[in-house]
Amino acid sequence: MVREAGDIRKVLKKREQRYSYGLTLLRDEMERKGWKPPADEEVGKKVVLRAEDIHLAFGGLKALRGVSIDVREGEILSIIGPNGAGKTCLLNVMSGFYRAQKGEVYFNGRRITKWPAYKIAEAGLCRTFQNLGLYTGLSVIDNVLAGRHPHIRYNSVLSGALYFPWASREEVRQRAIAEDIIDFLEMHAVRDHIVGTLPYGVRKRTELARALALEPRVLALDEPLAGMNLDEKEDIARFVLDIHEFLKIPIIIIEHDMGLVMDISDRVIVLDFGEKIAEGSPREIAQNPRVISAYLGEEGR
Repeated sequence: MVREAGDIRKVLKKREQRYSYGLTLLRDEMERKGWKPPADEEVGKKVVLRAEDIHLAFGGLKALRGVSIDVREGEILSIIGPNGAGKTCLLNVMSGFYRAQKGEVYFNGRRITKWPAYKIAEAGLCRTFQNLGLYTGLSVIDNVLAGRHPHIRYNSVLSGALYFPWASREEVRQRAIAEDIIDFLEMHAVRDHIVGTLPYGVRKRTELARALALEPRVLALDEPLAGMNLDEKEDIARFVLDIHEFLKIPIIIIEHDMGLVMDISDRVIVLDFGEKIAEGSPREIAQNPRVISAYLGEEGR
């Protein structure tokens, strides 16, 4: 596959990997609830999320045709394919936004096929959206705090409404986690800005912050680089790598930027016309004739 000379791959090579301390409170909170980073022998082997024989149709249009994938502990998995291949549809099925006509989805050994989307998010399968799903009338910090909602414990609605001392302490604790995430994503300068007034790249970063606030056990990013310039792409790629290094969670990336996909992925799955046509390492995918044909056509091979 052909890449542009100035793609994200070359940018990443110029960057030294850095460790941000901005996710320390989030990781401590996850560990307090029993989460542990995967053991070395589990990384890339233990299946955390599995979709089996997924069929999805909208009337006569078949969006997915018997697609099966698994997501393994501690890996970065990219799902690629031409426009209309079914990538977002597959993610929507796994995260509960679509109901497949056939097939099953399992998350950490539990069948979640018919779970509502909010319950799947609470369980730890957290995602961003291709077209954004932010509260545009709220500030950045309020959007991130919205992601903390499933984890806030006031004991009762009345306690929160009357702002009893224990409710006040809980809000301070949750706000500290949200501020920690904002610091990690270097958004302190816009923390109080209304999201609807911000540039597109900053909104995408805000949505990533909200997904992190949900305490993901699996993080799914739907076209995180779409519509961004090279500097913004560099920042998001750096944050994705830092999240992976610090939390050790599986990350699913749906993306058209092949430079990013080939540079940071452990494994790549390719969809075309609703079917899985290839799966393997980035090197194997880049040399796969069916993948080249899907992107370039027979004459472009």
